[in-house]
Amino acid sequence: MQIQWYPGHMTKAKRAMKEDIKLIDLVIELVDARVPLGSRNPDIDELAKGKGRIVLLNKADLADDGCTERWIAWFKEQGIHALRINARSGMGMKQIQPLVQEACKEKIERDRRRGIKNRPVRTMVVGIPNVGKSTFINSFAGKACAKTGNKPGVTKGNQWIRLNKTLELLDTPGILWPKFEDPNVGLCLAFIGSINDEILDKEELAAELIKNMSGRYGKRLEERYGVTLVENTAGDGEDTKKAWEILREIARARSCLLKGSELDTKKAAGFLLDDFRSGKLGRVTLEVPEV
Repeated sequence: MQIQWYPGHMTKAKRAMKEDIKLIDLVIELVDARVPLGSRNPDIDELAKGKGRIVLLNKADLADDGCTERWIAWFKEQGIHALRINARSGMGMKQIQPLVQEACKEKIERDRRRGIKNRPVRTMVVGIPNVGKSTFINSFAGKACAKTGNKPGVTKGNQWIRLNKTLELLDTPGILWPKFEDPNVGLCLAFIGSINDEILDKEELAAELIKNMSGRYGKRLEERYGVTLVENTAGDGEDTKKAWEILREIARARSCLLKGSELDTKKAAGFLLDDFRSGKLGRVTLEVPEV
């Protein structure tokens, strides 16, 4: 299943970010803790060159805690400050301000030597669609100052938000990049809801999610839906067939039926994707850092 999605407004948003970056001291990048690498826009590294960097692993309550620990260590090895957060509940939010000061200490010290005191750190908040940027800003600011929504594309333009005397945030629209070189990246982004569902075949996507989870998290599927996963060594084609059969079993278990008692696998696929995205399948991480 090959997925690509790059609507025209993202090109415009990227151009605006290139202009705004000249005003920025620090880039805070939100990623989805379930897909910490795949949910990073590779264009941000070039865009943010020479700026302070912080990566926030958002939705950490939905991710495998042990994997999140390993990812934080991985980012630190790359010289990037990293922190797990849950912007919706407020978990980890109090640790961000000290991290901002740490990431910008050279800039703050430069200002001090020049006699510039209390100039706020100007921060750009970036991330792919539906990663939780607006929820993060509202939680961080303690008030509703950015539009939020559980679908990609809610933030349409850049907006400045003054948090306090020491910090200003620039909220930016969620943008992807023109082509996913690794097909698995497109799949993972579709799983977490960062790709517009309207362009996707949900049954195919659900079958791919079953294949992805069947290894480390197969028990979660068995416990949630009462299905049986049999280890299969027959190759990719047979894996796909097996995933579709499991989807049919989920439809049967959830009484997803069409007229004539035919199984409604489209409805079952919707149940599966919703359960995954809301955490009802437990804490799942789809990527593990290479050692």
